[in-house]
Amino acid sequence: MAQHEITSPMELLDSDGRLVKEGWARKPYWRYDRNKIAAPGWRIKEWDYYSVISHGGKYGFCLTISDLGYLGMTALAWIDFAAGKAYQLDDLFFFPMGRLGFSPAPGEGSVTYKSAKMELSFSASGGRRRISAKAPGFRAPDGGTSLEAEIELSEIPGGDSMNIATSWKENRRAFYYNSKINCMSASGKARLGSSEYAFSPGDSSGGLDWGRGVWTWKNRWYWGSASGLLDGIPFGWNIGYGFSDRSPASENMVFYGGKAHKLDEVIFHLDRSNYLAPWKFTSSDGRFELDFEPAVDRSSSTDILAIKSIQHQVFGYFSGRVVLDDAKVLVLDRFMGFAEDVVNWW
Repeated sequence: MAQHEITSPMELLDSDGRLVKEGWARKPYWRYDRNKIAAPGWRIKEWDYYSVISHGGKYGFCLTISDLGYLGMTALAWIDFAAGKAYQLDDLFFFPMGRLGFSPAPGEGSVTYKSAKMELSFSASGGRRRISAKAPGFRAPDGGTSLEAEIELSEIPGGDSMNIATSWKENRRAFYYNSKINCMSASGKARLGSSEYAFSPGDSSGGLDWGRGVWTWKNRWYWGSASGLLDGIPFGWNIGYGFSDRSPASENMVFYGGKAHKLDEVIFHLDRSNYLAPWKFTSSDGRFELDFEPAVDRSSSTDILAIKSIQHQVFGYFSGRVVLDDAKVLVLDRFMGFAEDVVNWW
């Protein structure tokens, strides 16, 4: 697979609304300008998604704010690895059309959302990110209601991230610009019902999925991510395929000590009739060979008029071996993370 690496800043879109140059990068080099998109506002997608996992506590937290043009969605999900359960609260709203004010760059800016169901706020500056959430009606694991959380994520100074810009064969003005930042140390706390949960840098790590673009109508994608410490060194990965034409690049990367190690193709092997059955991951270059033991299937289904989405985000434990660019072999034993299979019509 030929992969084109972008190594310097450039515009994302040309005057015709097409990607100037497709490929992958270790930094978010493309400059995104919503005004250059050659599509109506109801087709533009913008989203910020955060995941935070406490490896010691065996719990995790996911937060989403998204503007999908004709539909907006926010979500809070609490993942209990030990109990094998997910607790979730969603809020849907129509025709945000850019009004949420998402940042044009993944390293700066803020976005907020407030409704009767929940309040969410994400802000980023100087390599630090603050996440706050309130949801009075959230059903907590202890049987109570309400959720409040304040979490800070810190990036590795000068660290690499996964960045990709690709389009669709059937419509080159449909594009996907995505930045994923792994291995951010996490600190803070969350209160669910009457129970309090801590996130500390020694055992807690977070990741960001920052995306902008215009999609074709129906898509199925596979995505996996993990962040944590391996023998005290920040370690994790981003893997995925199926979304857009990946001829110019894959989004498969391993991160170790802040440095990205680029992989070729990674394949997900799973039983779609039972997402809690064991999965396997293999790679064309033999450098990413893992078994996956699912613990929680965070599943959801949306069906509103012509809009439909079926999602299985599965959290669990990865074991196996990963090989870095310098041939160093890393052995994993029940390293926590997630993998997902998602089908969307929107």
